[in-house]
Amino acid sequence: MSGPASAGLFVYAKSLATMAAFYETLLAMTRVHASDDLVVLQSPEIQLVLHAIPRHIADDIVIDVPPKLREDAALKFFFTVPSLDVARTMAPGLGGVVMADAWRGGGFLACNACDPEGNLFQLRERSV
Repeated sequence: MSGPASAGLFVYAKSLATMAAFYETLLAMTRVHASDDLVVLQSPEIQLVLHAIPRHIADDIVIDVPPKLREDAALKFFFTVPSLDVARTMAPGLGGVVMADAWRGGGFLACNACDPEGNLFQLRERSV
């Protein structure tokens, strides 16, 4: 993708390095920019901008291990991966979780997941 992204998502992170490694690896995204407070990951479909939470705020945020789901958010995003089973295997080593329960939608199999800071999202695997 050249030029500005057509679609994207900002995620604020207490641990920028951990969150960037999680999404970059789990979703096979390309790192297109990195600085002390910002990491930009990209795929052909979307750009993911991870922004560090300022230290004076982040110091008061507690992240459980494993992460406690933050289910009270107004937004829930989704990403398509080649295999939910592979994602389930990879996620714990990256600090996240891919849930076992899955359901079928129109042309996909889906399940919930959470990143190392507890942000809930959905993973989808294309099906025929």
